[in-house]
Amino acid sequence: MSSKRKVNHIEICLSKDVESSYSGFEDVMLIHKAIPEIDFDEINTSVNFLGKKLSAPFLIASMTGGHKMALEINKNLAIAVEDFGIGMGIGSQRIGIESGEIESFTVVREYAPNAFVYANIGLPQIIRDIEYAEKAVEMVDADALAIHLNYLQEAIQPEGDRFSRNAYEAIEETCRCLKVPVIVKETGAGISRCIALKLKSVGVSALDIGGKGGTSFSAVESYRCEGYKTKIGEDFRDWGIPTAFSIIECYDVLPVIATGGIRSGLDLAKALSLGAIVGSSALPFLKKAVEGFEEVKELLNYYIEGLKVAMFLTGCRNVEDLKNIEIFICGKFKDWLEVRGIDVSRLCLKR
Repeated sequence: MSSKRKVNHIEICLSKDVESSYSGFEDVMLIHKAIPEIDFDEINTSVNFLGKKLSAPFLIASMTGGHKMALEINKNLAIAVEDFGIGMGIGSQRIGIESGEIESFTVVREYAPNAFVYANIGLPQIIRDIEYAEKAVEMVDADALAIHLNYLQEAIQPEGDRFSRNAYEAIEETCRCLKVPVIVKETGAGISRCIALKLKSVGVSALDIGGKGGTSFSAVESYRCEGYKTKIGEDFRDWGIPTAFSIIECYDVLPVIATGGIRSGLDLAKALSLGAIVGSSALPFLKKAVEGFEEVKELLNYYIEGLKVAMFLTGCRNVEDLKNIEIFICGKFKDWLEVRGIDVSRLCLKR
């Protein structure tokens, strides 16, 4: 893996249309409570996640590393999450492990010594050698490790790693050997229930379901391809399980991080009402991180204050209360639930 490719990915994300359509949140409505019966100031957004207390149920998702541009990006993200008492993911650390250029990764722990920080390595690297996992955690003194699944991207990418045999064995060995929790993280195509159950059986602690509706790495790679491969990348821009659907598939199997199309505090509230423990987002924060840490903080305020407004208008004193509110589901999401035969009675649905 080259730093040039990583810079290329960042430049494409900053300058091109790389988002897929429809996260499923479009078909979810939280039922307004005209008299909330609480005061806004008593709302508590804190949660406990994998042994760490967060001031709000939100993480800045993994983005980048391994080049000079990434150092400033990760520094700005780290300063913001430390100040807010939340957490963030490290970009894929393969390049740092293989090249020894780790400053753009270690800067995160330098500026976020108390935040929840998870390391990040791809499943193909784990399949090759579990030492990638151990080195990734050690590099940033991580609170958890995310093993990312990006086979959609790998399938489109000219240099992609297109192998997954012995994947579950490698994940199980990683879970057994590491002293920190293991998160399995999709990167834009979602996780289905059957995969979630298999991951639970091999010792995974949480899922970042990374559903459709946010950044499409098929779209990102289409800008790097030539000829017919560009068209294939565009064909698969909207491939995957929408984020809201994937939350419902997985929420009662393992703790869920909802990533993919979370673009506001209201989206975050919807994700939590469906069963996610925390939400996360990458692309909007990447665009702010190239400007500065104050801009990242401003965007975090937008998300967290929006979440509190949604909690107030549904009468929720704490995040756990969001799981018991009335919601309305329609459209493609309703059709999906019916076809899958998923029991959603806990959602107090009013159809």
